Amino acid sequence: MIEPLRVDIDIDCPAEHAFATWTERFGDWWPRGHSVPGDPAVVVLEPRRGGRIFERTPDGQEIDWGEIVQWDPPRGFAYRWHLRRDRADATDVEVRFVPAGDGTTRMEITHTGWERLGSDAETWRDANRGGWSGLLPVFVAACTAPLTSTGEAS
Repeated sequence: MIEPLRVDIDIDCPAEHAFATWTERFGDWWPRGHSVPGDPAVVVLEPRRGGRIFERTPDGQEIDWGEIVQWDPPRGFAYRWHLRRDRADATDVEVRFVPAGDGTTRMEITHTGWERLGSDAETWRDANRGGWSGLLPVFVAACTAPLTSTGEAS
């Protein structure tokens, strides 16, 4: 068994807001370079069990990234992740939002299932560590950005 990749981060907002930012505003904060073509027209997370995570390219092609397998708002969710991989090689990601009692949130991410990648497992695990470290600051910024009167981050 390959050791799970665990990432924890503190966010200066309530858990409900962090959950909503990840799930309802996914396409707003997700970095454009973290995609297959590098500049998708839109990225989508369908907020429900069985929902898809995918990108739509400027020419309308949809590229699946994963599928929601657990849905527990606002505490968390889990998904199978296969961006740039075959669906059979999907890894498992669980994202938990834990209230810290002072209006802040501890986000706990556990990324497992590396064994499915065979001899590439450790390389992909290490690459994903770098991916998370580039992705999470963008997410935290979206969580803490002031909202406009329409409810969108400014």
